[in-house]
Amino acid sequence: MTIYWTTFQHQTWKFYAAATEKGLCYLGPHHLAVNEMEVFLHKQLPNEEIKENENVLNPYMLELQEYLEGKRQKFELDVDLYGTAFQQKVWQALQQIPFGQTVTYSDIAESIEKPQAVRAVGAAIGANPIFIIVPCHRVIGKNGALTGFRGGLDMKERLLLFEKAKET
Repeated sequence: MTIYWTTFQHQTWKFYAAATEKGLCYLGPHHLAVNEMEVFLHKQLPNEEIKENENVLNPYMLELQEYLEGKRQKFELDVDLYGTAFQQKVWQALQQIPFGQTVTYSDIAESIEKPQAVRAVGAAIGANPIFIIVPCHRVIGKNGALTGFRGGLDMKERLLLFEKAKET
């Protein structure tokens, strides 16, 4: 299996994206080095070749572009997530958070029937390889504070404000 990657830019947004034949497996901020994406991909899929190929990623980037233009609130693209069973559960729960809404780490822990595992939920959210698509930016602290985000808290706030303004 080959992993294809590209750089995606739309207006002031810029990301690295990667996909396998099964679906999108990585979406991360461009301010982090491309090396971070490569390290992640080699860790998850150690024997796979990584090639730059914009064309393979075009369908995924089209949905992301529609989202960034306020024309899409739910993603339909295929994802290929690699993680533990617990991480997978958390990432599935993240995908249930409606556009423009926020939940707490405790809410996610309760939704997966692990109410005592709030810290583990936080770690799983921090390991989410496909931000925005698997909307970890919609998770906030119990007190309403913005907390950790791979894209940085400025990007998290920007995404939340963008979604709130576009919410229908």
